[in-house]
Amino acid sequence: MLVLLPPSEGKAPSGRGTPLKPESLSLPGLATAREAVLGELVELCAGDEEKAREVLGLSEGLRGEVAKNAGLRTAGARPAGEIYTGVLYDALGLASLDAAAKQRAARSLLVFSGLWGAVRVTDRIPSYRCSMGVRLPGLGALGGHWRAPMADVLPEAAGDGLVLDLRSAAYATAWKPKGEVAGRTATVRVLHAPTRKVVSHFNKATKGRIVRSLLTAGTVPSGPADLVDALRDLGHEVEAQAPERAGRPWALDVLVSEIH
Repeated sequence: MLVLLPPSEGKAPSGRGTPLKPESLSLPGLATAREAVLGELVELCAGDEEKAREVLGLSEGLRGEVAKNAGLRTAGARPAGEIYTGVLYDALGLASLDAAAKQRAARSLLVFSGLWGAVRVTDRIPSYRCSMGVRLPGLGALGGHWRAPMADVLPEAAGDGLVLDLRSAAYATAWKPKGEVAGRTATVRVLHAPTRKVVSHFNKATKGRIVRSLLTAGTVPSGPADLVDALRDLGHEVEAQAPERAGRPWALDVLVSEIH
């Protein structure tokens, strides 16, 4: 099983660990594309601060993120699972998983990123600010920049098992499963049951809880239909829509009665 996650907008401080070693990151087929984004981002943020803020879409209160990006090559690095924070990652609670569940997380979770493309939660990265919606002057829209290298690398990373796609729309632009891989992919929406509406906060929290429950139970669904059964067994209310034709992902709605 491969679980595709969005990053968090806010991130924990880098700390004083060993600086980034790009060659140590998972998915080495993304190395050239990563270096292109890293080089462009560092150069942008080491130059005109106002231009950098404009390109990155940063408010005055986030001015310090520019200097942080300028120092990415020498900043301390920590496991990505510690860098990413926010509602989804709080609910996922990687740090409080038992040893077996942590091993499952290391194997199955893949976090998409405007800067790194995608990383495992065990990959050591510095704290940064660069969303997938950014258009860097020399590279253009990052979603488009990542599309070709992702198409080469991600099908192999997906293996022959289930792909559980929990990414937000911006990060889904970087890679769209196709063909046989798409047929064993499931996307998930979280809806407030009484209104059938998506509410951002509990959407993220519920996705975090879904992943945690799968990791804790040691459940490895073989495909989308098996995932529906597994989630129901774990106490989630799920409505599933199988694709009308082959080569399309399943669409799952997880219904939540209370917003929390």
